[in-house]
Amino acid sequence: MLLHMLKSKIHRVTITDARLHYQGSLTVPGHLLEKARILPGEKVLVVNITNGARLETYTQLGDDPKRICLNGAAARLGQPGDIAIVICFALMSEDEARAFEPTIVFMGADNEVESIQGPKDA
Repeated sequence: MLLHMLKSKIHRVTITDARLHYQGSLTVPGHLLEKARILPGEKVLVVNITNGARLETYTQLGDDPKRICLNGAAARLGQPGDIAIVICFALMSEDEARAFEPTIVFMGADNEVESIQGPKDA
């Protein structure tokens, strides 16, 4: 049996842009994806703390180090200035899940990384 487990999370990121007429996805800076151990194209759950909306999409590599952009239909579920959590899950066996430590990237003002919790090699 495989379990859906928390793999990584970007906690309290600020949405900076919403582009309705664009291919759907969530644009995230490359350095932030790397710190959170999320790949471009990987499925994520975005939870908008500001308005309570939840959506599933995939990540897209962004080159602006501060820009977090909801694209396509996702743009209807958030506005610039909203605070969100980007969550990534993985399928694991029970033994893998018991030994696994998720990576959590805590964000501060202006989409700066405040701290990272997780494996030492993160």
